[in-house]
Amino acid sequence: MYFSLLNISPNLKAFRSNPFYKYDQRDPSQLPATMLLLQYHNLLLKSILTERLEPGAQPIAIDQIVSDFDNVTFHISTPETKSKILISMYIKCAPDLKKYNVDKIMKREYGAYLLPTPESGYNFSLLLDLQELQSLDVTEREALIDKISLLKRTALAAPFERAFDEFDELAADAAKQNLELYVPEASKVEVLAIHYREQESIFIKPSHDRVTVIFSTIFKDETDRIFGRVFLQEFVDARRRAIQNAPQVLYSQKEPPLEIRDLPGVRASDDNVGYVTFVLFPRHLKPQRRENCISHIQTFRDYFHYHIKCSKAYMHSRMRYRVSEFLKVLNRAKPENEETKERKTASGRRFDTVRR
Repeated sequence: MYFSLLNISPNLKAFRSNPFYKYDQRDPSQLPATMLLLQYHNLLLKSILTERLEPGAQPIAIDQIVSDFDNVTFHISTPETKSKILISMYIKCAPDLKKYNVDKIMKREYGAYLLPTPESGYNFSLLLDLQELQSLDVTEREALIDKISLLKRTALAAPFERAFDEFDELAADAAKQNLELYVPEASKVEVLAIHYREQESIFIKPSHDRVTVIFSTIFKDETDRIFGRVFLQEFVDARRRAIQNAPQVLYSQKEPPLEIRDLPGVRASDDNVGYVTFVLFPRHLKPQRRENCISHIQTFRDYFHYHIKCSKAYMHSRMRYRVSEFLKVLNRAKPENEETKERKTASGRRFDTVRR
């Protein structure tokens, strides 16, 4: 997917260990090239569950708030007894997800662990009995931990699964009608909208020959917008050069794409708004690829803005390195300090001489 298109990114190793851009004395351009791939699960949630579900671990009280990308919040607590952990999640777009059968998907994935009534202030809650889960087989226990740490990913998968199911239906109807691929459809298809961030949304439109995924994204300053344009142009150019099987990527500034132009609340806006479009073709929507496709697409916005920030940090580090090198040159060019010697006359009087 789009991760392969990002191998062109600048070296970011200097910034992985320190979010405050710790200054590295080496030339940033000489550092080994590496990239950070964002994980789909919540690492802290997985770490806590792994520790608590370990056989023989003593139950202790916990009340912890965990933040995730896209303003998602988890609350991990033991409200009743130390042996039962309550995990609750708040996600801004929950009302949109409800329209796309998210409850059915959550019930399918988490079964009896899912509470019918979530904790106050949250959208979904799971209740885990430590004594029961510690007795599970290692493989089953690890699989459950992985599944729970993907709570956000599972919830956001609802509209994608709905769109993929509609794609299957439309493709089957088109095959019966002998409709050629890449021919525009006569019927109107609902565009699935997920307002997952403040002023930012994901739009998904299924068709008989493709699924179109559109991200609206906000650039908070001019520098971010410039870096964003460069990155997105590389997405397009990299696909043309070497990665023909990757999804088609389109980018537009201000003007929304035609697929969403008639939706309520979507209109031409200022320069700070951009639209990124992924076109998923049938080869990307095969059953064995769909789960990975959903995971990759979900993390695109976070991955994109993360690399914008890291690239800005890289430029700052590069400039600081240059300034340091220029200072070394200036220091070497300084004249030597004048040497002052004290001398005496025959009568014992002292006077200073300047030796150059």
